[in-house]
Amino acid sequence: MKIQTLMVQGTTSDAGKSTVVAALCRLLQREARKVVPMKPQNMALNSAVTEDGGEIGRAQALQAQAAGVAPHTDMNPVLIKPSSDTGAQIIVHGKVRADMDARDYDQYKTVAMSAVLESYARLQAQYDAIIVEGAGSPAEVNLRARDIANMGFAEAVDCPVILVADIDRGGVFAHFIGTLACLSESEQNRIIGFVINRFRGDISLLEPGLEWLEQKTGKPVLAVLPYLHGLMLDAEDAIQLKQNSTGKFRIIVPAIPRIANHTDFDALRAHPDVDLQFIGPDHPIPPADLIILPGSKNTRDDLAFLKQRGWQQVLEKHLRYGGKVIGICGGYQMLGQIVSDPHGVEGKSGDSVALGLLDITTELTKEKRLQQVAGTCAFGDMPAAKVSGYEIHMGVTYASSDTLPAFIVDGEEEGTRSPDNLILGTYLHGLFDHPEACKAILQWAGLESEITVDLNALREQSIDRVADACIPLLQALKQLP
Repeated sequence: MKIQTLMVQGTTSDAGKSTVVAALCRLLQREARKVVPMKPQNMALNSAVTEDGGEIGRAQALQAQAAGVAPHTDMNPVLIKPSSDTGAQIIVHGKVRADMDARDYDQYKTVAMSAVLESYARLQAQYDAIIVEGAGSPAEVNLRARDIANMGFAEAVDCPVILVADIDRGGVFAHFIGTLACLSESEQNRIIGFVINRFRGDISLLEPGLEWLEQKTGKPVLAVLPYLHGLMLDAEDAIQLKQNSTGKFRIIVPAIPRIANHTDFDALRAHPDVDLQFIGPDHPIPPADLIILPGSKNTRDDLAFLKQRGWQQVLEKHLRYGGKVIGICGGYQMLGQIVSDPHGVEGKSGDSVALGLLDITTELTKEKRLQQVAGTCAFGDMPAAKVSGYEIHMGVTYASSDTLPAFIVDGEEEGTRSPDNLILGTYLHGLFDHPEACKAILQWAGLESEITVDLNALREQSIDRVADACIPLLQALKQLP
């Protein structure tokens, strides 16, 4: 089989689709193939800014890195960013198209499919291999009509599909058989084989099940992929509250309902001297050296959430004892005096009284700022330490003359520090990714460590590890007729 367009679908969310796509992209890139990832529709609050000034899911940016190409909006033509349990911001070709509830978006899918097929045609013209990631599961029969994320796309472009299941969850054979049973005959025929992901144990004990599955379905098991520990790959959306941190410098992050771009903390999670913990709503708030308020897709609602759960008092006490606080994007806006929403960007128009810890005010705007940035830190013991990142926000923040800048970006002051130097706010996502910035910010926060973390190098090592594990899968695909 010559791989031109191949779609990777899963029996469930988090089955490992994103990782398999990244692995196949890296393997084909090693063969000097012009390969590109694509995800027609993605629902996620972790996003990245592309070189063409648009917004896509972070998983597709990681897959682009695996393929050795710059991220582009055609790699994720439709991005859905939930702002509530029933509503979401719809981003098409990297730009905000509208805010819709689930029913309105279901009707909008015919328009969205046109955008998806436009992107696919452009990628076809530029690359000789396209590895496509599905979303969730193709077995959601209630979403079959107007589907653009799974079999609806595969049928429209007439591409083969491999189906991935996570054996670590249990029930892997039922997942495969049940998924097939929910598909039409033409969709079943489109599946060319199965991939079992995250296996650990004695493979000989699994082999009878593999034989049964192949006899039952007439389809091959293309690969059994191992459970790989310690990977440092950008999460598509969900956060893991459980950490394996062992460091003594404790950083806590509230797991707010609409947390956005929690991948900002990957470099901190990888630092051996740091113990980073996401604190869920039902967890006690522990003492910390540093508290970071993360980005949010709905700043005003998440601000209310923090206040209801006593975080304002925790922050005030933390600061009284000399602790440091950082706010990123929505978290930065929350640290100020007022978050004003005159246009109803996040729902009902009005003003929210913020935490009152920084002398800033924010007005939410209809226009979203999307930009990759680079600059230097404006604080601490590492003069001009380099920082890089990206901005994704709908709002303008005004600081008083008493505040200090956090960074210097393109010759301009960015972000805010309090006069007592205990609080830092910024719009920069990915601010810990650059080793110099990570070290400088941690020094500012009170950690004295000679260790530096190069997150990009860790990503590269992880991509290569999953690619090496997927070599048998690529070999099996090439042997198919």
